[in-house]
Amino acid sequence: MGDAESCISTSLVIRPPSGSCNSCVKRFPACPYRYVVLDHDSKFDTDVIAFLRATGLKPKQTSVQAPWQKGIAKRWVGSCRREILDHVIALTEYHLRRLIRDYVKYHHEDRIRDSLNKDTPNRRPVENRPSPTAKVISHTRLGGLHHRYSWREAV
Repeated sequence: MGDAESCISTSLVIRPPSGSCNSCVKRFPACPYRYVVLDHDSKFDTDVIAFLRATGLKPKQTSVQAPWQKGIAKRWVGSCRREILDHVIALTEYHLRRLIRDYVKYHHEDRIRDSLNKDTPNRRPVENRPSPTAKVISHTRLGGLHHRYSWREAV
């Protein structure tokens, strides 16, 4: 899913009576979401999928026998909340989208992982100290909530 696409995850299902999708669609307000992420639980049967499609949502099912996908998504959302959304009040939807976009960029380019031997997913090169007089400088990320450090030659 791209960065401009919205996504919701659900474990609650509204089951419409059989054949009443059109009347339910008329009662639903315009929804900004495009996708609903579902697992392969039996409660998400063809009636539910038809209802979601009739409301304009695109159901996206996780892979078969891959329950770990939900855990990974929950951990990412939790990290996003703890590292930025608990510290910043999003004023508008555009502002929230910008915050999330900046966080995704930080998450891939600057945030190191122990599982990647202290590297980032985008594999940034290790910066060796260029000279004994070089100084460490800080680059602010996410409005100063996080930082990335690099070397700069002393003047």
